[in-house]
Amino acid sequence: MLNPVIEMVDLTKKYRSFTAVDCLNLTVGKGEIFGLLGPNGAGKSTAILMMLGLTEPTSGMVSVCGINSTRNPIEVKRKVGYLPEEVGFYDNPTGMENLLYTARLNSIPESEAKKRAEELIERVGMAEAKHKKTGKYSRGMRQRLGLADVLIKKPEVIILDEPTSGIDPQGVRDFLQLIVSLKQEQGLTILFSSHNLHQVQQVCDRVGIFVKGKLQSVGDIESLSKQLFTESLCLIEAGIHEFPAENTDTKPVRKLLEPINGIAKIEHKKGVFEIECTSDLSATIAQTIVNAGYGLNFLNKKEYGLDEIYNRYFEGGIQHG
Repeated sequence: MLNPVIEMVDLTKKYRSFTAVDCLNLTVGKGEIFGLLGPNGAGKSTAILMMLGLTEPTSGMVSVCGINSTRNPIEVKRKVGYLPEEVGFYDNPTGMENLLYTARLNSIPESEAKKRAEELIERVGMAEAKHKKTGKYSRGMRQRLGLADVLIKKPEVIILDEPTSGIDPQGVRDFLQLIVSLKQEQGLTILFSSHNLHQVQQVCDRVGIFVKGKLQSVGDIESLSKQLFTESLCLIEAGIHEFPAENTDTKPVRKLLEPINGIAKIEHKKGVFEIECTSDLSATIAQTIVNAGYGLNFLNKKEYGLDEIYNRYFEGGIQHG
């Protein structure tokens, strides 16, 4: 990748005999939403702390916007906005007062700070609560204010560490939509660290799967599927009228479908044929079944998504630890 905004080379962090991050190599490009996906305790937050220059790596290198995070952490912090899982605000001041305080800490002139704070608090949907004390905010409101707080210094990069934890479903949807719009409107580079695979799949351009301090695989959903499911890129579910139960003899259907080029596997579960294919063979399968005189009740196509990819790395189920 040319001119990466975030770059990690053999990045390693050890705490005595425990390796929290193990030889991490990763690049994130300008204007990209990159999802760092893994269970709690995988080392995601430790990697982020090294990006921000808040902890030194045992070995390796990390740079943000071309600046070495270990050697020049203050310069990196000027470029990066960081939203942790638990956002810290003074409870007694209002939301607006907290934003203006952050602006002063970043040496933003008062007149500009007020204008920027008003625009941002409106942008994150908090205009009606801007004069309410922050201590009275719900968790979702604090996260929205946290995003405004991150944006007030006009960062080039935003790092979000489990930003939707504890927010209600509607609040999560609104927050994710806001993240996508920020990328589209401002071209921000966003690193989204989470254990919630559904949220990552909704908003991220690429995903890195992080397990026990190691980056197992990187890519968009399609490329990850191709890496992991080389024999079956999509699953077609067929309900055939003559085979409503699991204990029926399905050999006639298997003999009918198995010769079709591209079918890797056929199983019959709870009255449904699960047909794994190397490509979308929906039309061919449907036509073959109907031409043979069988009644086709339904046909569904399911492409492998992040659920299946994630589970492939965690045999026996997803760990949220």
